[in-house]
Amino acid sequence: MTLLDVRNLTVTYPGGAAAVRGVDLRLDAGQKLGIAGESGCGKSTLALALLRLLPAGTKVTGEILLDGEDVLTMRWGRVRAVRWAGASIVFQGAMHSLNPVHRVGDQIAEPILLHRKETPAGARRRTGELLEHVGLPAARVSAYPHELSGGQRQRVMIAMALACDPALIIADEPTTALDVMIQAQILRLIEQLVDEQDVGLMMISHDLSVLADLCDRLAVMYAGRVVEEGPARAVHEDARHPYAAALSAAFPRIGDPASRFAPRGLAGDPPDPAAVPSGCAFHPRCPVAVEGCDTVDIGLREAAPGRLAACVHVPAGNSADARSTP
Repeated sequence: MTLLDVRNLTVTYPGGAAAVRGVDLRLDAGQKLGIAGESGCGKSTLALALLRLLPAGTKVTGEILLDGEDVLTMRWGRVRAVRWAGASIVFQGAMHSLNPVHRVGDQIAEPILLHRKETPAGARRRTGELLEHVGLPAARVSAYPHELSGGQRQRVMIAMALACDPALIIADEPTTALDVMIQAQILRLIEQLVDEQDVGLMMISHDLSVLADLCDRLAVMYAGRVVEEGPARAVHEDARHPYAAALSAAFPRIGDPASRFAPRGLAGDPPDPAAVPSGCAFHPRCPVAVEGCDTVDIGLREAAPGRLAACVHVPAGNSADARSTP
């Protein structure tokens, strides 16, 4: 069953910067979808748009169907209810998301009191259960954010995201500020909780290797558009778009001498959203650009069964059939 269906989503900030341009995505219940790309490619803007968390004055067009209901046309009262009970977000900076002058238990209990209509005693009990569920002692309900380590604070954020049993969790680079060991623990925790509770997960990261290991499907964004989509491991190991291939090659593979001694990168930066190049936005950095790439903007094409890529080197195919293939 389709949980989230994003159709032709475009987000333009005041001043004319188009951070998301015509994105189509689908996430089924119980599925894990990864969103990859460099900083500035529109990943976080996409996440914020899903629950209408963008700044005032931002223009958003298209459709965001959450369980069949368009978030963009909801009344504000309905949006507030959906933000916790329907979908929730785990942000990348827990210290910036948690209120430093309130105990973490009170912050987890707040959405439970508002949306589940629990009694204060019931909310406290539920808060202790959530903390234990994410690997923290229930006694930590009385701690302030500064009394917890980075990994513990991130666990609190995950507990808060699970507080009202949402059908969808959006994780926006939740391990960026953590060391490698704690990052691995948090990623395994997210995977375990998503599998146990059968919720949908949208995981945003710049690290293709992490997403390939965690997610079922992967969408790679560049300059506000999805340039490749398909099974996560297949996209990471055999990318069909040159940008996705460059992202994958930027991460050395353990046991691969060629990767170890000759790591590859990608020169330059993504374009300014207010000045996206004509044609394929990637062509100024593309190692395989050909004549016409600077004038023709190629849409997603079927690159293989269940895979889509927006590149002139991919023969035109039936994208609708490719998107519907598991």
